[in-house]
Amino acid sequence: MTTAVAPAPTPYGSLPTNSPQALRRPVSLPRLAQMRERGEKISVLTAYDATFAAVVDAAGVDCILVGDSLGMVCQGLSTTVGVTLEAMRHHTDAVARGLRRANGSTWLISDLPFGTYQESKEQALRNATVLMQAGAHMIKIEGGGWTAEVVHFLVERGIPVCAHLGLTPQTVHALGGYRVQGREDHAAQVMREQAKALEDAGASMLVLEMVPHALATELTNELKHCHTIGIGAGNGTAGQVLVLHDMLGINLGKNPKFVRNFMEGAASVPDAIAAYVRAVKDGSFPDNAVHAW
Repeated sequence: MTTAVAPAPTPYGSLPTNSPQALRRPVSLPRLAQMRERGEKISVLTAYDATFAAVVDAAGVDCILVGDSLGMVCQGLSTTVGVTLEAMRHHTDAVARGLRRANGSTWLISDLPFGTYQESKEQALRNATVLMQAGAHMIKIEGGGWTAEVVHFLVERGIPVCAHLGLTPQTVHALGGYRVQGREDHAAQVMREQAKALEDAGASMLVLEMVPHALATELTNELKHCHTIGIGAGNGTAGQVLVLHDMLGINLGKNPKFVRNFMEGAASVPDAIAAYVRAVKDGSFPDNAVHAW
């Protein structure tokens, strides 16, 4: 006599296994490259737990970023500097499990937090390994210049890397606050050189945060194998990323002016996230007029 086993409960926001969304092909580096080649924008959102991971995946988001922004939206910190590797491992593991429960297809990126890759390439490899073993598909690190060597070291060892230029929150104190980067000619030229060095080192993606629209568009056109993901950088990039809580209008502070509250007019959280995906894909988000830095 056999005992029937009840199916595992379906996470909120996931779809039946016969739905079109559930049947989409898993996002991968080759698929992201194909999207870029055919001019399809890449949609990215943060998520920090299993339930929201399933909801975000079901809405059709291409990439989830387990950002160290969790320090601010989940832990109540004033900056990302205090986020630990263990916190990133914990949330990456939770998001990865949520995607597995939902038969998810989304590409999973995880931030290496402050102090976990600055010491040496070997330190970066050890800590990147922790996040990859927790379920990440790609590691994100901030900054240019010296980071190109770290990127090359990780990519050579099979770890995909997303770089990050412009406003880099882990070094917000050195930047003098949350300010637009790359306005002056010299700063823009430095960013161009750093972006090219990161691409040459093997970075597959590059977040451009609070960068003038014209510069972000120029970098997007110059980089051939590294897909730019903008946040506060206009709609000339290959894709867009927002903090989930910001685009739902439920953060602890005031939204940056480049954020749109997608809950306005939406019937539910899944509907709001789906509206974000549509707006990224059709180019109606972001509005370049808001990014006239």
